[in-house]
Amino acid sequence: MNDAAALSHILERGPLTRGDLRDLTGLSKPTISEALRRLTEAKLVSVVGYVSAGPGPNAEVYAVNPDAAYAVALSVRDRGDRDTPAVTAAVTDLAGTVRARLESAVDFARTDPVTGVVDIVEAVCKEAGVAREPVAQVQIAVAGSYDPRGDVLHHVEVPGWGRPGLVEDLRHRLGVPVGVDNDVNLAAVAERAQGAGRDAESFALLWLGESGLGLAIDLGGTLLRGARGGAGEIGYMPIGGPGGGNFQDLVGGAAVLELAAAHGIATPTAAGTMAAAAVRAAEGDTAAHDFITALAGRIAIGLSAVVAVLDPPLVVIGGEVGQAGGPPLGTAVATALSEAAPLDTTIATTLVEDDAALLGAQEAGRAMVRATLLANLSRP
Repeated sequence: MNDAAALSHILERGPLTRGDLRDLTGLSKPTISEALRRLTEAKLVSVVGYVSAGPGPNAEVYAVNPDAAYAVALSVRDRGDRDTPAVTAAVTDLAGTVRARLESAVDFARTDPVTGVVDIVEAVCKEAGVAREPVAQVQIAVAGSYDPRGDVLHHVEVPGWGRPGLVEDLRHRLGVPVGVDNDVNLAAVAERAQGAGRDAESFALLWLGESGLGLAIDLGGTLLRGARGGAGEIGYMPIGGPGGGNFQDLVGGAAVLELAAAHGIATPTAAGTMAAAAVRAAEGDTAAHDFITALAGRIAIGLSAVVAVLDPPLVVIGGEVGQAGGPPLGTAVATALSEAAPLDTTIATTLVEDDAALLGAQEAGRAMVRATLLANLSRP
């Protein structure tokens, strides 16, 4: 337990001296010295420098050994502008440094997901110059709802990813713990770590993707997942009015393209259309401004239900389309929502410019590796 306490502080705070650890843990000098000796022998920490400690020898500075364990993160995404889903993978060491990253298009209609994942894990580890043995966790972000009770994915449109036994087969083939989570949930992890949700008490992330919608609900740093992992599948939310339909029909990628075309804006992708409209609106183009206003009104219809039920202090707009719309879309949504919802909620656009689902998977994977190391140390 003393070893775990010392390692936990080094993982959380970065390099520390023996004196720092005594102050943080309240343990005696001999106890901390023994803990550091054991951690050093286990190759979990090492001396990385020295600092002046007054009279006598300089104090050793201990840091985590980044090569003690690795996590591999994967983001499986259908971005709508490609024939096959893009799988992006990254290797992160124990210190949080990304050692390698690569992207590959995988046709899961022809390639078994287990084979595809194993191949890309092997490839990204080779790219990083990392052996498979120190890889302690694989974390996968995919557009679907992971049900931990059945260990299966629901509402997933990527071929083969919804079959029973898939996750267990991945664990067996990879030989390490495998975590699978909804891509928007993991995007919210990234938003909490480094985006607009960083300082928020709680927030909701509305994902306006190229091909799908999603909602992640962060309650004080904990994600609301639902009984079967399906919380936030907002695309299925029924929308009243002539013809019925759901929220996906109203603001999904195809709906964005159709609405934009009606305003004289046409590009091959919804995100590209949104980006073009934002630029044109900033230049004073009336048609582009009207398109953004109309889309914001549609978005506010779904968000007003979210705000009425959850009353979040902040809603972050993300996803490929939301990110492309940027502040102009955020401002328009805030205006429309103020007219549609009874409660006052701040609207912000995402600050995460990279693949948010991958970044969230990196955070989650590294957290699992750290938790496993600390749990192993704490066992008698």
